[in-house]
Amino acid sequence: MSNRLFQTVIHQMKDAIDKTFGVMDANNTIIACSELGRIGEQLDVSTIPVADGFTDGGYTFKPVVSSQGTDYTVFVDGDDIISGKYALVIAVAFANIKNYYDEKYDRGNFIKDIILDNILPGDIYIKARELYFDSDVSRTVIIIRNLDASDVSVYEVLQNLFPEKNKDFVININETDIALVKETKSDVDRKDIENLASSIADTLSGEFYIHTVIGIGTTVNNLKNLAKSFKEAQTALEVGKVFDTEKTIISYDNLGIARLIYQLPTTLCETFLKEVFKRGSIENLDQETLFTIQRFFENNLNVSETSRRLFVHRNTLVYRLEKIKKITGLDLREFDHAIIFKIALMVNKYLKSNPIKY
Repeated sequence: MSNRLFQTVIHQMKDAIDKTFGVMDANNTIIACSELGRIGEQLDVSTIPVADGFTDGGYTFKPVVSSQGTDYTVFVDGDDIISGKYALVIAVAFANIKNYYDEKYDRGNFIKDIILDNILPGDIYIKARELYFDSDVSRTVIIIRNLDASDVSVYEVLQNLFPEKNKDFVININETDIALVKETKSDVDRKDIENLASSIADTLSGEFYIHTVIGIGTTVNNLKNLAKSFKEAQTALEVGKVFDTEKTIISYDNLGIARLIYQLPTTLCETFLKEVFKRGSIENLDQETLFTIQRFFENNLNVSETSRRLFVHRNTLVYRLEKIKKITGLDLREFDHAIIFKIALMVNKYLKSNPIKY
């Protein structure tokens, strides 16, 4: 809770209370006081705190009991009955203020509970009403994964980039992942969100030398689907780690067939490869041949264009394609064979990534 809020209230009470009073934290350090010069001072309290309050060293103490616990304690100069009454009134006032403050600014934890599935669906809208939260606004979950060990706090950088805390939420997930729950307007499309993600990556790398990869979930129109968008962003990162290792920004909407392959059982993938490559294993293809295949796919199975891009004679490329056909039984110049081979390459890459066995 903001110490400034405590100090503001104390300043308003100061003229009504003819004693020195203030608030100390769990370490007995004064964080707000009617005498500004005492802020930062540590009180020497030897008595074990009790809920009803206590006196020690010429002071009366009363814990501030709120919904979040008793992290703060009111102190009043004096150990007489009047000091006790002052302490009680101030503690009650601060407890109510703290509860109001926590409810108003606890939206970040609320969003975190939603995306991590730590709140029942039926409770989401009840809590949203309590927090005066707009439930039916379009939002997108973006996960920023830090790939470097750095002294710079990515979390703090992102908080500074998105200071509107009633609309955008920056949430620490673990030591590498930070989720940004971004409110989006109805006219914002997928490309705009990808451009935003790209600008985040550029800022982190250009100004702070932090290498990141960013996963983007789909845009959802209500709070209960935020968990779905979060899981999609996680899937985008995991699938991208296998199939799009060179990409920095990976959108769930653009995963295509890679998403389907990633969800297949490994035993089914192994069976598929054996059926496709009956004549010989995909491992029989050397790196030059695999590179040729990749360029052939990139140029939409166009022999002339591929040979030009590879700086080889057209007949040389045809010879290589015939060699592939001899080894695998698949003619990449035929569309159906090319599709099968492309999928087989992706399945093989998936298996080499050592996915969890089913």
